Amino acid sequence: MQQPGQPSDDSKANASQADIGAQIKDDGRDARLSFRKFAEHKMKREFKEEAIKKCEHHVKNFGKCAQENGLMVVFKCRDLNKKINECMMEHNSEEKFQAFLRENQAELERRTLKSKN
Repeated sequence: MQQPGQPSDDSKANASQADIGAQIKDDGRDARLSFRKFAEHKMKREFKEEAIKKCEHHVKNFGKCAQENGLMVVFKCRDLNKKINECMMEHNSEEKFQAFLRENQAELERRTLKSKN
């Protein structure tokens, strides 16, 4: 039996869930607002732009095929689309990006410090 003035088991569980939810929200907010994440995001965007440049000839071939085939692009340009995806997977993979970050650690630190000021 519950004593007067004591929280019920349901309210304890709800309070615990609220605490967990608040912690998750705080952790997510910290990650979004960190200067390092911001600098890393900018470098990821630049890395992706470089990958797109490396795959540009595949993109142009696909675009030409799409213009020539209209709605049939899905069927007639499938191989060209596959080549774009393979090229992007090769040049824009998470492993390559992590290697890029390791190689450019000084630049990441510089951008992180620059963002803080």
